[in-house]
Amino acid sequence: MSSSLPRLSSFLAAPPTVRSELVRRAFCAFNSSSATSTRIRAASVHIAFTTPLCRRGLHTTARRLREIVPETALPDPVPNQPITTTTPPPPPPPQPPRRARRILLNSAIFLAFFAAGFVMAASPALETINGFASPPTDAETLTLFTPSTTFAHEINTHITTHPLSTHLRSEPNMIESRPHLKIPPAMRPHNLTGGTLLGEGKIEVPPLTFQDKESALPHLVQITYVGSSLCGHPGIVHGGLLATMLDEGLARACFPALPNKVGVTASLKIDYRVPCPADSYVVLKAQTTKVEGRKAWVKGWIEILAGEDGKEGVKLVEAEALFIEPKGAAAMARVYSSQ
Repeated sequence: MSSSLPRLSSFLAAPPTVRSELVRRAFCAFNSSSATSTRIRAASVHIAFTTPLCRRGLHTTARRLREIVPETALPDPVPNQPITTTTPPPPPPPQPPRRARRILLNSAIFLAFFAAGFVMAASPALETINGFASPPTDAETLTLFTPSTTFAHEINTHITTHPLSTHLRSEPNMIESRPHLKIPPAMRPHNLTGGTLLGEGKIEVPPLTFQDKESALPHLVQITYVGSSLCGHPGIVHGGLLATMLDEGLARACFPALPNKVGVTASLKIDYRVPCPADSYVVLKAQTTKVEGRKAWVKGWIEILAGEDGKEGVKLVEAEALFIEPKGAAAMARVYSSQ
């Protein structure tokens, strides 16, 4: 008890400002962390240099303060030493956006969408061009048609299994095909017999064709069903349809004999014999009679498909035609490819 009196006397001899600060610091020292102790030391040094009375007994006061409050572990202050505090470094400035990368990304997105739109818009044209450049083979056309109705299925079955079809299929030089299906699908709506006249109530199924293409004078046989929606008078097929069928059939018969396998009609003479009833199976027969360079003469007719008894059908219309290959035929599109 007696040893602590000098300490108390020294404490009481200090100025009031120092006593108040030492008491506050001593109280905080018991309840603070090491960081608080550091602040106490800094405050003590500041008080020592700003209070004239404490400047003379600076070291004595510090030692006695450690005896009273040993937990603070106050170091001996060094006069004229500035108080330093640690401040966190300023945050780095925000990085400017990389303009070149953003431009490249936007350009790539634009090009991707542009390419996708171009492909979608150009796909029908590309399909048409590919159809002209690489048309299906004769054998492939036989698999391209699928009847959409029960009646069309019956018609297709009757045509493909008829005794005439069976006989022609057995001949070695005859090639079976459906030439209208060589027209690219995108072009069929713009073709008369390959699109406009095909369908329910009209030409129900694509005509089935047998042709001898290797002969010097090629010939052709074609079986077709004509419906009730193709009439000029009720129950009678329009004569213009028969003329169209003859024009195309006779042309297709002679095309293999021309230098570039294509030609145009120069003349067509038609003689109508008997009206053609609607809802009938008809047969077109065409024979090339002469070929001279770019010219070919053909004759043919349309008759009713004979029954299974083998009797010849009634001849409905006859025709003769002259076809000439144009001078620029090598560059013409093959709408009716003969290959």
